[in-house]
Amino acid sequence: MSAHHRAAVVALTALAPVSWGTTYVVTTEFLPPERPLFTALVRALPAGLLLLAVARVLPRGAWWWKAAVLGALNIGAFFPLLFLSAYRLPGGLAAVVGSVGPLLVLGLSALLLGRRPALRDVLAGTVAALGVSMVVLKAAGALDALGVAAAFAATASMAAGTVLTQKWGRPEGVGPLALTGWQLTAGGLLIAPLAFLVEDAPPALDAGAAGGYAYLALVNTAVAYCLWFRGIGRLTATQATLLGPLSPLTAAVLGWAALGESLTAFQLTGTALAFGATVAGQLRGASAGPARRRPAATATPAWKSPRSARSPRSWTR
Repeated sequence: MSAHHRAAVVALTALAPVSWGTTYVVTTEFLPPERPLFTALVRALPAGLLLLAVARVLPRGAWWWKAAVLGALNIGAFFPLLFLSAYRLPGGLAAVVGSVGPLLVLGLSALLLGRRPALRDVLAGTVAALGVSMVVLKAAGALDALGVAAAFAATASMAAGTVLTQKWGRPEGVGPLALTGWQLTAGGLLIAPLAFLVEDAPPALDAGAAGGYAYLALVNTAVAYCLWFRGIGRLTATQATLLGPLSPLTAAVLGWAALGESLTAFQLTGTALAFGATVAGQLRGASAGPARRRPAATATPAWKSPRSARSPRSWTR
């Protein structure tokens, strides 16, 4: 892959976490409050079914259980755990815990793929986590142990899904559109009973809420995930994961531009560090060449915190 082509792939893939960074504004300004599981369900299942209808390809053989595993890790477990952490943790602590995702991916890649982590990748992941923490973390009192555990479990679930995607690739003749649909549908079906058990019947929707949910399902999930999975097929797992900090950074910028929140010099320094680490991760990939395997998809995350977490600093990815 030429340098120009790789840069184009990185730019298109980066649109996914940038899109996920807009979720906070949509959630807090348009959606009903206190319905995180319903929101996760509406984001995942309709988008998955739509992509299945477009791709018209179903899993075969072992890919039935592989798609279920990836859907559970990337969507079904990740969404509820991340929402739980967002409700229970102060400020942007959930985002800080989520920012260690690249380091978990490096560790799991060494364990499951036999890939020794490069020092440059470790440094980039560490600097990215530091930069995100400078942007989103606020002073807080005692930490909630359950919230911290949920945030870490969500990050670990996404990291495991990323590495397994790299390990399994995707079936011959199956594109990212179909594989995205498989995972979103599987994850949505896992969330559905939990959403109706915990949150009862769906809320009444006005025009703004209906439009917000349509945006989340179509643009923020179906289109964004397709871009993400397409990029994952051409980038390494580490490269893709190091694009993740663009999501909380986008949320912070939108909070400043649209919601009147302020960005301090300290936060701007953190933004520069996180963005620089993201760019450094892509530059390494350019010199290393494309991944040997053709991965199918990774989930990252895909939405941000509910209305009760009133700052975009609480978003992870």
